[in-house]
Amino acid sequence: MAADCLELLLFSVRPARPDDLSALTAVIEERAAWMRERGLEDWEGWLSSAPRMAARAVRPRSPGWVLEHVREGVVGCTQLSYRPLDEGWSGAERDEPALYLNTTVTDPAWRRHRPGALLAAWALRRAAATGRTWVRRGCTGEGLLRYYRDGQGFDLVRTVWSEQTVTHLLARRAAAIEGPSTRKA
Repeated sequence: MAADCLELLLFSVRPARPDDLSALTAVIEERAAWMRERGLEDWEGWLSSAPRMAARAVRPRSPGWVLEHVREGVVGCTQLSYRPLDEGWSGAERDEPALYLNTTVTDPAWRRHRPGALLAAWALRRAAATGRTWVRRGCTGEGLLRYYRDGQGFDLVRTVWSEQTVTHLLARRAAAIEGPSTRKA
């Protein structure tokens, strides 16, 4: 329990700002290098689009959220939306109050702190605090599916096949679980 409390003191989540652009680009590039070292697909796309992905996170009208270490700065980011970006959610599911967690990227150097799980915990708390019933997300890789299901407690709702992509749709009930604090920007 003491380790969990320490994690809460070390990290916070806040809206991304324009001055985060270089730090976010570096996080995405580090993740791309990690993917390349492990022979994972899409690392080249991540590397080539890192500046564009980072710029999307700092847009003023729909900012991303950064996970920030108290001393070391930005170690991850994610996007939240009120509507799904992934195809395959039913009409009834789309009508339920949910937050959709998209494009979560973390610096692999911080892996022992589980920054992706910290961002997911924050999203679950934020959803509960704003009257949302669910946090939903999608992924295309089997490794991410296992991590979101086994490491973060999301349930696989269904897998959707299209001509070029297999997308796994996952959901978890919103709840005020432990995770990083939210700081006002």
